[in-house]
Amino acid sequence: NKEINIFSKFRNLDYILLVCLLLLGSISLATMYSTDGGEILFHTRSHFIKFIFFFFMMLVISFINVKFWFSLGYVSYIFVLGMLIWTVNFGVMASGSQRWLDLYFINIQPSELMKIFIILCLAKYFHRMRLENVNSFYAIIISLIIIFVPMSLVIIQPDLGTSLLISISGLTVLWFAGLNHKYFFYTFLVSLISLPVIISFLKPYQKLRILNFLNPDRDPL
Repeated sequence: NKEINIFSKFRNLDYILLVCLLLLGSISLATMYSTDGGEILFHTRSHFIKFIFFFFMMLVISFINVKFWFSLGYVSYIFVLGMLIWTVNFGVMASGSQRWLDLYFINIQPSELMKIFIILCLAKYFHRMRLENVNSFYAIIISLIIIFVPMSLVIIQPDLGTSLLISISGLTVLWFAGLNHKYFFYTFLVSLISLPVIISFLKPYQKLRILNFLNPDRDPL
């Protein structure tokens, strides 16, 4: 029975997703090969090893029953939140940012874990919640706190890009949970109007990234 169960899980894998991931991995590997000057140097080797390792790790994790991940919804969020607080105070400083935790055998970036566990936490919070309760003031406030606390801790590091990805992960769950779409429209409208003010608070290198994105010819390399 176990063999049949494992076989059925392999058969039900999302092969389109796997092919897309392999394609993206191949493109990123070619990019690293290019940045290494067309040679297989440190960055290319490191990227290849990590990609292979975590790709198979993803496959192994996909066989774990979803109820297990559901049970970890709140615990995992609180644990990673604690790691973020620890990182802000005692993390490894590199290139002007304090984003890493030294676990002696590996350096880990808790903000990357939060992208995943904030989804688990919010998914558990909204599990079986009635639609009218999803749009209640209490539910919205709790959801925003869950999103903005880790987001603020990541901004402090500073890591604006990852903090935005964490917020997008959380807001995506709110969208699928059934939060009234008018809230997203109003938020987008306010953000658009406030854009000049928001940009004024960015650091010089962050402003430069935006300018280079809008006009890549500013920095061809």
